[in-house]
Amino acid sequence: MLERLNQAMEHIEAHLDQPIDVADLARLAVTSEYHFRRLFSALAGMPLSEYVRRRRLTLAGAEVLAGERTLLEVAVRYGYGSGEAFARAFRAVHGVGPGEARRTGAALYSQPRLSFRLVIEGSSGMRYRIVDKGEFRVVGRKARVPLVHEGVNPAIAEFIRGIGPETLGRVSALSDQEPKGIVGVSDQLDPSRAEGTELDYYHGVVTCAEAPEDLDVLAVPAGVWAVFANSGPFPHALQHLWRDVFTQWFPSNPYESRPGPEILRVSLSHDRTRADAELWIPVERAVSAGGRPLGKRR
Repeated sequence: MLERLNQAMEHIEAHLDQPIDVADLARLAVTSEYHFRRLFSALAGMPLSEYVRRRRLTLAGAEVLAGERTLLEVAVRYGYGSGEAFARAFRAVHGVGPGEARRTGAALYSQPRLSFRLVIEGSSGMRYRIVDKGEFRVVGRKARVPLVHEGVNPAIAEFIRGIGPETLGRVSALSDQEPKGIVGVSDQLDPSRAEGTELDYYHGVVTCAEAPEDLDVLAVPAGVWAVFANSGPFPHALQHLWRDVFTQWFPSNPYESRPGPEILRVSLSHDRTRADAELWIPVERAVSAGGRPLGKRR
């Protein structure tokens, strides 16, 4: 997997002055576009689009300082349709406009090339199970909230506080299958997983029951789920669980993520400082370069 990801990184480097199609990168990595974006973001710590932008503007910065091309020629070479658009993007990355940088020889920001290599980690292992689950509904209350990578998500916390105990009681009574009880469901996440991008958050239950008209409903088709469990400080252990699934488990197992909601069931300690969590991620078997599902015999 790491070798294929590095082939995709080489493709990016060879095409920084051309349009880059994520489908081509996914083919090189032998995975889906959806999973490639998710995996890159988790491993690199930034969205794919942001990495490509920074690399382009790193090379553009060197050309601006070299002075061999006009600023407009540099802008067009790296995909900007006008000098104004290039200047805005250049300033956002380098903290100075291209004209000023050329005149003064200003210090610029450099985004290093990324490559992925094996680091010996994961000695503690991860416990998981694979569940083939029929179609179901998520029933509860829904809100559109920003994504927060670290710490408590204040938008979600405020949203949950606004749900009355009577409503929570009615919702809880509808739970009739795994994962049992009240769960948090994240849906319609931006593939980049960038901080501040928005998602649909449901506070509800997993059920096959009919939903009352005053509640929100998310219909989920049948599919395969990887289920992970852990315990630790709240909320960091939960957020680290998401990170570890994408940076450790996916690269080590013959599965890839597929579009669908992610479900988190949490049980908090009395002082709300620790949590037991169960995370459900929609997955499918990865396919080899020959088109055969990995991990299966011929």
